[in-house]
Amino acid sequence: MRIKIINPNTTWSMTEKIGACARSVARSGTEIVAVSPSMGPASIESHYDEALAVPGLLQEIAAGERDGFDGYVIACFGDPGLKAARELARGPVVGIAEAAMHLASLVGSSFSVVTTLGRTVGQAWHLAEAYGMKRFCANVRACEIPVLELEAPGSRARDRIIDECRRALDEDGSDVIVLGCAGMADFCEHIGQVLGVPVVDGVAAGTQLIESLVSLRLATSKRGELARPLPKPMTGLLQDFALAPQPPSLKRAA
Repeated sequence: MRIKIINPNTTWSMTEKIGACARSVARSGTEIVAVSPSMGPASIESHYDEALAVPGLLQEIAAGERDGFDGYVIACFGDPGLKAARELARGPVVGIAEAAMHLASLVGSSFSVVTTLGRTVGQAWHLAEAYGMKRFCANVRACEIPVLELEAPGSRARDRIIDECRRALDEDGSDVIVLGCAGMADFCEHIGQVLGVPVVDGVAAGTQLIESLVSLRLATSKRGELARPLPKPMTGLLQDFALAPQPPSLKRAA
């Protein structure tokens, strides 16, 4: 089984950390390849950043299809480009927010999301509603830590995240914590040990969920909304994103 973990930002040190976290939970024999796009923002902390991250993400999905990957994890808590990626890929694609929220709902009665900046709180609530998870989500809380500070040597980011997680448990009434950034992946085990409650990292959750879907031979349905995009001309900077018509044999398979 070959799984591609795509960090949609271009900060390679974060991508390496994400890949290491995915490998630590993957099954023996699963090949994990973690990548960043060749273009896009250094971090994703706004709708603008997210929109500009999607073309590079889709390039990586297209490259993964040529290279024969079995499934994909989008390692950004905004789950950017998730539906477009599902249209493009033959195998399953999951986002880490989607995976983390669903798994959190299985191990507690409610969860709090602890994320980076306050400006991203609304997006996390939007995803909780879109995924049918709003009834489990007690709150979305921000530590006011820029994403790239998670990578900074000597940063107190982990301590600040733990403090916010404690407040979430005390004030929100939640019994599970969801870490709201892929850059927090390597903090997950330590935070769980300190707090004594389930702490869900979306990178680990997404990796194991994709492994399960591939093992069960379950991929995105190509009937209806998530069918492969129709081929059409693209212009300007997007001209290389134009899709060729599918061969008749692939159309029948889809």
